[in-house]
Formats: sequence, C-alpha cells, structure tokens
Amino acid sequence: MKIIKLSSMQPSKCKFLRAYEQAGMMLKEMQKLPEAVQLIEKASMMYLENGTPDTAAIALERGGKLVENVNPEKAVQLYQHAASVFENEERLRQAVELLGKASRVLVRGRRLDEAALSLQKEKSIYKEIENYPTCYKKTIAQVLVHLHRNDFVAAERCVRESYSIPGFNGSEDCAALEQLLEGYDQQDQDQVTDVCNSPLFKYMDNDYAKLGLTLTVPGGGTKKKSPNAPQDKGKGTPTVGAHADEDDDEYSGGLC
Repeated sequence: MKIIKLSSMQPSKCKFLRAYEQAGMMLKEMQKLPEAVQLIEKASMMYLENGTPDTAAIALERGGKLVENVNPEKAVQLYQHAASVFENEERLRQAVELLGKASRVLVRGRRLDEAALSLQKEKSIYKEIENYPTCYKKTIAQVLVHLHRNDFVAAERCVRESYSIPGFNGSEDCAALEQLLEGYDQQDQDQVTDVCNSPLFKYMDNDYAKLGLTLTVPGGGTKKKSPNAPQDKGKGTPTVGAHADEDDDEYSGGLC
C-alpha cells in the first residue's frame, strides 16, 4: 500500500493538524495530561482521515509516552492503537515494537492475563518476520508471566509450541526453560533461582528480569532433599538441608 506523506497534504491542512499536536504538548507542559492526550488522539484521527497513517501512529505513541507513568492503562491503549495502525499498513517491525511497549507496561502493572495475550501477539509477529531469536526471548517472557499467574500448564504449553520455531529446540533459551519448568514442577527453589539468576534471564528487559528474580515455587520454596544427601547424626552441626531451609526463608512470602 502506498503511504501518502505529510508533505503531500495541503499546507493549510498540514499546519492545522500540527497545531493540534502542538496544543497537546503545551497542555502537557501545563500538567494537563488528560487534555493533552485527548488533543493528540484527535490529531491522530485526523492524520488517518487525511491519508498519513504513519504520522498518526507516531502521534499515538507520543501520547502513550506522556501518560505511561501516570495512567498506564491509557498508555497501553494508545500503544496498542498505534501498533494496529502500523500493522494495517504492513509495517510489522514498527507494530511489534509498540506491542512490546504495551506488554512491558502491562507486566509492570501486574495485569498479567493481558500481558500474556500481548506477548503471544508479539511472538506471532516476530515469527512472521522470521526474527526467530527474539521469538525465543518472548517465550521466556511468556513462561515467566504464566508462572506468576500460577499457570504451569500454560507455561509448559508455550515451550512445547515453541519447538516449531526454527532453531529453538537445542538453543540455550530452550535448555534454560526446560530447567526452569523442571525446578518449578519439583518445587526446587534452588534450581528455579539459579536459572532466573543466569545472564540469559537477568539481562532481559527490566520488567521481565524482575519477574524472574521474584519467582517462587509452590509450597513456599522449600528445596527437595537429595536422596544422597548426608544425614544429620548429631545435634551440634547443622546439615546442608538446614542451611537450604534458612536460605529459602526470603522466598516464603509467596509471589510478589
């Protein structure tokens, strides 16, 4: 589809639309954010009507940034609307970047059911544009979100479905997720913590890294004792298991 550039519009109409945006930014400086966003949305709608969807999407993204810290729900709506505009223009890379912003805001606000759906849409687009390594990262994010939702079945299904993504099976992402799910299923907090503290998880986007660092297993996080662990034969020296129980106390409060 051919995109009509803003410069091709009539000069008077172009100035009129820009005036809406500029008025919105002035309201932002006056700390009148709801009114500012309202004007930016109006400008975006007019950009669409006048055949400049790319400019409309950029305006919506700008509005999302304005309110992300004070009205995250509205920010998500604006990011998703902007992503939809780009997607309709088959500009999938721009669309998926905005969906990513929406997903992170949802995670930050603990709106995890919505975050799971948003991440699935992200992953589908990355798969469509054949950016497979990013699909792996989105699978990690999905699994962390589902485990924080206490939905082990959904987390396991995400990994199973990702085996169809070229290169996933045998990747370090796949191996780490299999370890994470095994530890979670066996209520082995030490194994879960080790995986979530690995560079693969710690250097994700900050919102997802935090999910990993706060993930606890069902049952309060007590590590299962190995059948080969030495038995405590005296009262003077604590066993390895005793130390593990003390270390796990910080996780006993459940999910954050």
